[in-house]
Amino acid sequence: MLSADQLLDALLERARAVATTETVAVNEALGRVIAAPQTSAITVPPADNSAMDGYAVRVADVPAAGVRLPVSQRILAGAVGEPLAPGTAARIFTGAPVPPGADAVLMQEYCNAEDGHVVIHALPRPRENIRRAGEDIEAGAQVLGAGTRIGAAEMGLAASVGLAELPVFRKLRVACFFTGDELVTPGAPLAPGQIYNSNRYTLTGLLNGLGCELVDLGIVPDTLEATEAALARAAREADVVVTSGGVSVGEADYVRAAVEKLGRVEMWKVAMKPGKPLVYGRVGDADFIGLPGNPVSAFVTFCLFVRPFLLKRMGAENVLYRAFAAQAGFAWVKPGVRREFLRARLQPNGRLALFANQSSAVLTSCAWADGLVDLEIGQTIEPGDWVRFIPFSELLA
Repeated sequence: MLSADQLLDALLERARAVATTETVAVNEALGRVIAAPQTSAITVPPADNSAMDGYAVRVADVPAAGVRLPVSQRILAGAVGEPLAPGTAARIFTGAPVPPGADAVLMQEYCNAEDGHVVIHALPRPRENIRRAGEDIEAGAQVLGAGTRIGAAEMGLAASVGLAELPVFRKLRVACFFTGDELVTPGAPLAPGQIYNSNRYTLTGLLNGLGCELVDLGIVPDTLEATEAALARAAREADVVVTSGGVSVGEADYVRAAVEKLGRVEMWKVAMKPGKPLVYGRVGDADFIGLPGNPVSAFVTFCLFVRPFLLKRMGAENVLYRAFAAQAGFAWVKPGVRREFLRARLQPNGRLALFANQSSAVLTSCAWADGLVDLEIGQTIEPGDWVRFIPFSELLA
């Protein structure tokens, strides 16, 4: 068996970024990956502007508090004022260009307006409340690097320099199917021995959340022939095939056998809990990842391994999650022989609590938790110990 770190390294070594690109409007770019560096043709801000509503002055004209100056002009955002005459002040609003000659802006809270004049009750400092031209972005500077995954801030940044469109890698096509004669689609009645297919909704939600183009082939009957047919179709239609169930060693586990017949298995089993029976292979030009059938195992292994792999296939540069130190509010006294990932929630006191039932079949634990405690082989924990915590915010965005 591979360790969790070995498996992740091996998967990322095999991840080949898509090569095809397209151009999309900025407002349609959320979740996509930049295919070429983007630079700014303009300076941001384009001119010195006011960070406050207040009065633009010359510092030399306000040697002491209580100075009374005539207000020579009023400058709104979007307007351009005249040069500031010595011995006067300009009424100015947030975002408005600072008039030539002014070297400070005083907040209106420190000023009183009186009959076309302003009484200033605080000493201004040079450059106070002035946003300097180019302090955010200089013309010609790179604003978005190739491999950047576009979020709301990146969309706003592109718009701030006037970019209406962005070159992005095409969407990664991911096909999935689910094996098990016991599986039933929600909405249908359950017969004895049947269960609802939760993994389909968990995995399709995770894939859609990443921005993949999803090919959902649904539930496949538990026969080798049906599994082979579904796998062959999935490999033709997608870049990556992701399944859950059928990858263990049971007599009715046909997925691994189908991969070996139509392609090849390169990795099988990872020394972790939950999630030991995980398969990676290739079928034709498609990557194949077979996840365990237990719902928590499928969820956790997707987050830890499949997500970074898919992000790299999408062309993203930063694909690894971050872990943080947090204090345990629980005890863990049974040392394990595999690396374990425990579902935990951060409490108001800043310590972590564990979900009471850590079984790989209890999907409630994933909905309740807000992250995973990463427990090394043989590690035990006492309340107050510092542990490695991976928040779901690092694994689901």
